[in-house]
Amino acid sequence: MNAALSVASPSGSAPTAPASGQIATTLSLRLMVGLSGILLAALMSGLGNRVGAIALTDTRAALGLGADDGAWLTTAYTVGELVAMPISCWLAVTFSLRRFHICMVATYALLNLVMPEIHDLSLLVTLRAIQGLAGGMLIPVLMMAALRFLPLSIRLYGLAMYALTATFPPNLAFWVAGQWSDVWFDWRLIYWQTLPLSLAVMLMVGWGLPQDPALLGRLRQANWFGLVCACVGLTMLGTGLDRGARLDWWRSDLILWLVGGGAAVIGIYLLTEWYHPSPFIKPQLLGKRNLGLGFTAFVIMLMIMLSGSLLPAMHLERVWDYRNLQIAPVGLIVALPQPVLGSLVALLLYQKWIDARHVFVLGLALIALACFLATRLSSDWIWSQFLMVQMLEACGQPMAVVSLLFLCTSVVQPLEGPYVAGIINTLRAFGSLLGGAIVTHFLTLRERFHSDMLLDHVGHSTGNFPLVTNGLANAVREQAFILAASDSYLMLGAIALLLIPLVLCLNRVQTPS
Repeated sequence: MNAALSVASPSGSAPTAPASGQIATTLSLRLMVGLSGILLAALMSGLGNRVGAIALTDTRAALGLGADDGAWLTTAYTVGELVAMPISCWLAVTFSLRRFHICMVATYALLNLVMPEIHDLSLLVTLRAIQGLAGGMLIPVLMMAALRFLPLSIRLYGLAMYALTATFPPNLAFWVAGQWSDVWFDWRLIYWQTLPLSLAVMLMVGWGLPQDPALLGRLRQANWFGLVCACVGLTMLGTGLDRGARLDWWRSDLILWLVGGGAAVIGIYLLTEWYHPSPFIKPQLLGKRNLGLGFTAFVIMLMIMLSGSLLPAMHLERVWDYRNLQIAPVGLIVALPQPVLGSLVALLLYQKWIDARHVFVLGLALIALACFLATRLSSDWIWSQFLMVQMLEACGQPMAVVSLLFLCTSVVQPLEGPYVAGIINTLRAFGSLLGGAIVTHFLTLRERFHSDMLLDHVGHSTGNFPLVTNGLANAVREQAFILAASDSYLMLGAIALLLIPLVLCLNRVQTPS
């Protein structure tokens, strides 16, 4: 877990990076500003993705797009982000972290500036995919920078800030989307919201980070065939997972081809990476117990965490016809405490008597308890009824995520940091896609089941199915959804409990001095 640290020179010039492998011992104010810029960029990217997806209805209405055409905007960004994850850190090392990061932020901001003025669907989807690629580049470098620059005495706090990318944007996005659509009534702000923050990030990173030399010789040594396989495979798999619900999953030959073919091509990519002397990621690292088991737990946990964002939002939207601003309180309950709670978890993990695995287990137990409480869901529940559920989610999520990051990154050597950052962020993007697909598909199946059971009961009670009125049919659909949501909470709570034995199989890691 030891890594190099860049320190400011006495003359006040830009900080310079010491030799690779030197143990980080101090942290300058200038470097803290640069790292804060990287954190803001990662949060901005995650928030841009979620706000764009949540406010898609307003965007489609403004551009005159149908539901299916408009959904490609979200798919394009998600796939671009997924493709960027495994290569981001490699590119940052090759072109220098500061130069690469500023370039990606500038690209992201420029696309946000022009996209509201474009109404051609094909061009808009293409630009959204490029923006997803640029935004996806910003998240892995946050972990890479934390492992490289932060001394052991405060590195857990840096990892807690990285954990915000998984817990903060998904829950804050409803409030942000609601501000632009329901308060300011200007859908273009969904894109333009990032412009001032992008400028601030470029200034912070440009002033605060050291300018490493570019290592352009790495371009000749790269696994370019593997890169092509990664781009093709991840694009196919990401598109299949994101579009599966619209095409009825395995009943669609296209989805079968996209998911199956994508998985096969990714297998080829991983095989080339295994034997290549200069890979983008190192699959061999998954042979370490804490990395292999920990990353498996991470993918599953990303699905479990949808219990705190996706399910309550769907309930309020379907049952109460809430707009984004009305849904926002359930997200803010989870989002707002995250910076403080994450830091408190990091402080707890620094205590010598604490076993991070037990903190992880406690976090999973709190999430499971929240899910089991939410199984009492009824049509009377508005956002205030979710208060206790969301408070448990707010406490459990940082305990699980920060503990996981500590257990995984503590077994990483200095030169392995970029590879691990690439792997965990690829799994993060993939896990979010996979988890969303599984939960929504399970919800749909259970809703159909409960709808059939309720209609059958109504038909037997009345003795005549045609007597089922529109009002009664709407009530049946509403109750079927509520029962399906309750089943989904029960499933996610059970998975959280089943994950606990896997967590206890991780090796204990001593708290850093």
